[in-house]
Amino acid sequence: MLRILSILLLLPALTFAQTTAKLPVVKAPQFKNITYTITRYGALPDGYTLNTKSIQAAIDACNKNGGGTVQVPPGLWLTGPIVLKSNVNLNLASGATLLFTKDKNEYPLVRTNWEGLDQMRNQSPISAENAINIGITGKGIIDGNGDAWRYVKKEKLTESDWKKLVASGGVLSDNKKIWYPSEAFKKASTMDNPGAYVAGKNYDDVKDFLRPNLMVLTKCKYILLEGVTFQNSPAWCLHPLMSEHLTVRNITVRNPWYAQNGDGLDVESCKNVLIENSFFDVGDDGICIKSGRDAEGRKRGMPTENVIVRGCTVYAAHGGFVVGSEMSGGAKNIHVSDCTFIGSDIGLRFKTTRGRGGVVEDIFINNIYMKDIPGDAILFDMYYAARDPIPLAGEERALPAVEFKPVDETTPQFKNIRINNVYVNGAEKAVFIRGLPEMHINNLQFSNLVLQSKKGMDIQEASNISFKNVQLYTTELNPVVDIVNSDNISFDKLQYSNQAELLFRINGERSKPVKVINTDDKKVKKAYSYELGAVQP
Repeated sequence: MLRILSILLLLPALTFAQTTAKLPVVKAPQFKNITYTITRYGALPDGYTLNTKSIQAAIDACNKNGGGTVQVPPGLWLTGPIVLKSNVNLNLASGATLLFTKDKNEYPLVRTNWEGLDQMRNQSPISAENAINIGITGKGIIDGNGDAWRYVKKEKLTESDWKKLVASGGVLSDNKKIWYPSEAFKKASTMDNPGAYVAGKNYDDVKDFLRPNLMVLTKCKYILLEGVTFQNSPAWCLHPLMSEHLTVRNITVRNPWYAQNGDGLDVESCKNVLIENSFFDVGDDGICIKSGRDAEGRKRGMPTENVIVRGCTVYAAHGGFVVGSEMSGGAKNIHVSDCTFIGSDIGLRFKTTRGRGGVVEDIFINNIYMKDIPGDAILFDMYYAARDPIPLAGEERALPAVEFKPVDETTPQFKNIRINNVYVNGAEKAVFIRGLPEMHINNLQFSNLVLQSKKGMDIQEASNISFKNVQLYTTELNPVVDIVNSDNISFDKLQYSNQAELLFRINGERSKPVKVINTDDKKVKKAYSYELGAVQP
């Protein structure tokens, strides 16, 4: 047995059974049993006729008469942006596709929110504000025609697809590696925050650049999204913002994997949320928790809280379940369980950076299953740099400079997070934890993990991190666990690959010895290495 090298003081463990008392209660909307079919208002399912006025008329009539269901029958229904109203359930029948037009003139510029900031954007295809009791349900498809809006990186397409895209029109960047829908889009992409809201400013020159999210529900209450497939969004797909009592059930969200900013579901500054039994296959983060960005997010001061995520599957995505990076209002009391991530760049992804501020705490994760993760199975990173998590071919990335900064309201925090029962079959790295010198990632508790990966664990600038009953099987064996300037790190019953050369490499003068118990060191060539100023006890 490895000798105990230090005494680790941890907060009392809280089992997952004990956390059920904190589970939020989420109330779903109820609708009157009356139906308004869009064909009664002149809509035609030919994929050619623009049905915006007809569909909106049905929604308005339903709302005016006390609510009910607006029915979209089977067919291809071309439309411009529509606005949901209180007490209206927009229901898409099986075989119905609500297709939003490529004509950007149909989307007026509106003041809204983009990545946590006050912005002007083109109106979202579906939106609502201050609505109560709303739903989008059924078995049909909502298609945002996002390819008309997005720019595309050459490295994300095959050579054949790239040639087809270039031949379709648009313009290329000066280095010929990015395709833009128009010259106006290209020009706006070189500007510093061209969509920032300024009263009286004319945005016509940058309109083409200001991609909308497919659906934005702002300050709404009692929301149901159920059964529908949402796909091909211009930017983020589903964006509930500052809303309460959101139920997301049995939906499918699809975007091309090359879709820039093609997030699946971004829950921002919302309270009382249930997301269950849904599927995501997208171009950016799958299920993401946000709460505003930097000073604007801190001024808003609305955390995303009281959230349940369960029974969901994420395929292609930058992250399966994600918190951040726009988390300046904080996030707390979030419960994630029984989810599967297959092929997502990162599995569990917590990201932030200096300048955000905000506290992410009281996160409970249980029963997570992962397969073929190209990056880190579990990641906590406080140096997020707004880049894809997996470098493209030939892309070089420098490590961030390590320096102490003053702690103030702009300093973010990750703390009090428990992760239990995680099983990973294939990843580049099992666990990556990187805090700030002035603000360590603090009090993470891991238990019952079976992790198969190329690389093991990388723990930097962290405190009070415990691992219990972990099987860590890696192909790179020197070291299995790398620790940098961290303290109060403990392992209880660690199993690892045969023929491991070095079990723990401890680096940095601010590192403290690791507590290791119930672990067999007979098959390792060397148990510990102390480097770069780390002191051997």
